[in-house]
Amino acid sequence: MAPPLLLLLLASGAVACPLPCVCQNLSESLSTLCAHRGLLFVPPNVDRRTVELRLADNFIQALGPPDFRNMTGLVDLTLSRNAITRIGAHSFGDLESLRSLHLDGNRLVELGASSLRGPANLQHLILSGNQLGRIAPGAFDDFLESLEDLDLSYNNLRQVPWAGIGAMPVLHTLNLDHNLIDALPPGAFAQLGQLSRLDLTSNRLTTLAPDPLFSRGRDAEASPVPLVLSFSGNPLHCNCELLWLRRLARPDDLETCASPPGLAGRYFWAVPEGEFSCEPPLIARHTRRLWVLEGQRATLRCRALGDPAPAMHWVGPDDRLVGNSSRARAFPNGTLELGVTSAGDAGGYTCIATNPAGEATAHVELQVLALPHSGNGSTEGGRPGPSDIAASARTAAEGEGTQETEAAVQVTEVTATSGLVSWGPGRPAEPVWMFQIQYNSSEDETLIYRIVPASSHQFLLKHLVPGADYDLCLLALSPTAGPSDLPATRLLGCAHFSTLAATPLCHALQAHVLGGTLTVAVGGVLVAALLVFTVALLVRGRGAGNGRLPLKLSHVQSQTNGGSSPTPKSHPPRSPPPRPQRSCSLDLGDTGGCYGYARRLGGAWARRSHSVHGGFLGAGCRGAGGSAERLEESVV
Repeated sequence: MAPPLLLLLLASGAVACPLPCVCQNLSESLSTLCAHRGLLFVPPNVDRRTVELRLADNFIQALGPPDFRNMTGLVDLTLSRNAITRIGAHSFGDLESLRSLHLDGNRLVELGASSLRGPANLQHLILSGNQLGRIAPGAFDDFLESLEDLDLSYNNLRQVPWAGIGAMPVLHTLNLDHNLIDALPPGAFAQLGQLSRLDLTSNRLTTLAPDPLFSRGRDAEASPVPLVLSFSGNPLHCNCELLWLRRLARPDDLETCASPPGLAGRYFWAVPEGEFSCEPPLIARHTRRLWVLEGQRATLRCRALGDPAPAMHWVGPDDRLVGNSSRARAFPNGTLELGVTSAGDAGGYTCIATNPAGEATAHVELQVLALPHSGNGSTEGGRPGPSDIAASARTAAEGEGTQETEAAVQVTEVTATSGLVSWGPGRPAEPVWMFQIQYNSSEDETLIYRIVPASSHQFLLKHLVPGADYDLCLLALSPTAGPSDLPATRLLGCAHFSTLAATPLCHALQAHVLGGTLTVAVGGVLVAALLVFTVALLVRGRGAGNGRLPLKLSHVQSQTNGGSSPTPKSHPPRSPPPRPQRSCSLDLGDTGGCYGYARRLGGAWARRSHSVHGGFLGAGCRGAGGSAERLEESVV
């Protein structure tokens, strides 16, 4: 009986208190203390009647729903200074009595909308010292009515759920210091009537929007709930936008200005109000006049300077403010983009730049060139109907349009990136408003449209994909019968073609490189031969100059005193001395001149070879250019 009894005792002790923890019963409240125990996870055998659970300074990495299941009486939960990186959805779902949750000093990166669901009576939430970069908008929804203390300091937050924080009526303390917050939405704290401390220290705030919360003084007589506001350590831009804050007269704070340059480094409360100034807007540059083809994208630009940066707005030809829609988009930098223009978009646009110091305007004229159309088939106001056909090339080939077999479509002069589309004139009895080319490739199923005037019968497709198969169809658009009718379409024909494979280098370029190498080699050999020949001439010329020529004696007689004249001694005939060669110094100057001549001769030979090969290169790499009558592809 001993072993079963021992097991029973151990089991009962484990349920009462986990082995590495210390449990205390104080005033009928059970406290489980598991701090500094080296735990890797929440002990599974914690008594579910625990009121206070301390798990600080351990190595817990994740939390899940089973960790605190059925602990409905837990009031205080401390998980500080662990290694928690993830909180599962509804991990605190059963903690309906929880009042205080400490998660500071962990490694949380984000909080989802369901990470903190469950504790509906939570009053103190401490999340400081984590790595939070994102908090879902609904993360605090379960305890908006009860939360009194929220600490989000020392994180990486650029945005916080302002809507949720602004809906906490009993919030007393809000710590947002040491984050990356660069802007506060106007009126973010207007509903926090019980807030007594707001810490915005060491963020990236350049300005603060006026808020009734900041007007509370520190004197209890001026306000029943005085506010302690801290916003030092921010790069404040001291201009007229902060003049309202300067008039609150808080000389005991040490906030400083970071800009403009004239006020940088000065104490915020020591700068006179007259120096909090702004510069009115100035339009630096803008589009003056723009012409676009109907259906193209139009981009109107307007740039303005000022302090603070002006807000940009656009007013259309109908004197209405142009807002973001499916066709138009206005960017904060002053750019207005019209996706698909129509004739009704033409007219004068006004760019307006505003800031607290004033406003500036500029006028932009937009001209929309209508697509070619016949006079009797045009719509109201001389504008053609819709130019975009929703049918694909393959669908049209199956017979949605009326196919005309007389006008065959051909694609010739196909290269790696282009092809010339040609078609016949068709039947003259039926008027043509315009032609439409539809094509796609095996690399991309997206259908591409090209609009061609009715007077053209050729179109050069460019920017094709090398080594791809293309399906192409040509449709003729006829004039509409009424203003609300779509243009009638006739399928003129389809074609299939393949682009050439991409070549990294032109063959003529390779031949040119080879020929240039041979030219350089031959030129080097010639230069070396000329140098050797020149040196040999110099040596021989110097040797001939130093030798003495023998005297040539002929018809020499000696005088005798009456005696017979001796027979003259005959000498063997001497060959004439070799004619001295013209040395390099006589023809070209000194030896340096001879070397320069050889070099010039080699360079001329190389240039001649390069010019010949260059001609080959131009002839080989020059593409088959189309005639002036061909219609090249443009963005339509």
